[in-house]
Amino acid sequence: MSVEPASVLIVDDEPPARSRLRQLVGDLEGFRVIGEASHGEEALQLCNTLQPDVVLLDIRMPGIDGLQVASQLAGWERRPAVVFTTAYDEYAIQAFEAQAVGYLLKPVRRERLQQTLEHAARVGRAQLLQIPGAAPRTHLCVQRTRGLQMIPVDDILCFQAGQKYVTAYYAGGEALLDEPLKDLEDEFGERFLRISRNTLIAVAWLDSLDRDDSGTWQVRLKADFPLLQVSRRQVGDVKRRLRAGG
Repeated sequence: MSVEPASVLIVDDEPPARSRLRQLVGDLEGFRVIGEASHGEEALQLCNTLQPDVVLLDIRMPGIDGLQVASQLAGWERRPAVVFTTAYDEYAIQAFEAQAVGYLLKPVRRERLQQTLEHAARVGRAQLLQIPGAAPRTHLCVQRTRGLQMIPVDDILCFQAGQKYVTAYYAGGEALLDEPLKDLEDEFGERFLRISRNTLIAVAWLDSLDRDDSGTWQVRLKADFPLLQVSRRQVGDVKRRLRAGG
């Protein structure tokens, strides 16, 4: 019985690099290229629609770079094995110590590509971890009925955790995230402030802190958004942020 070739998505912002990888993969038995992407957002869209087995992913790209793409894919139920491609070996140390499915230094050599792809195919849809040392994401990728939506982190007012999901409220709507609130807090650090057990607010959107007639502390955001209750233990942190100018 014949074995279906492993499907490969090529992601690189440089057309010559994509062309070379397509030619190299085409010469290898057991693999087939099913698509190409020139930037991170397109890569996520194609991963969602084509569901490749392996992604050959450039690291340095304008906008959403390869490390951010990998971080987005980490939360997907159906995720490909990622092989990073880069001309800068310092990223290898930064990105792959935790869980190297594979990485290739440019110019990519046929023998090395074959070895790495075979390893990636064996790994299959392995669990991707958050990449140590990677910069926080600039966008969150949300799966919608009609595809993917990229939400700028700058537009997010707050995150609120429910029983199963975290809801991101942003300028223009809301979205459910399958990510723990603690992971979001760790990733975005100083940009978001915890005001209660289940709520993080964007420091840039923080307007004021007030106490109502019952003595409950609440924050007001610089947007048309309901007041958010602040737990007693977090009041001091909110006051410090306000005194510091946000």
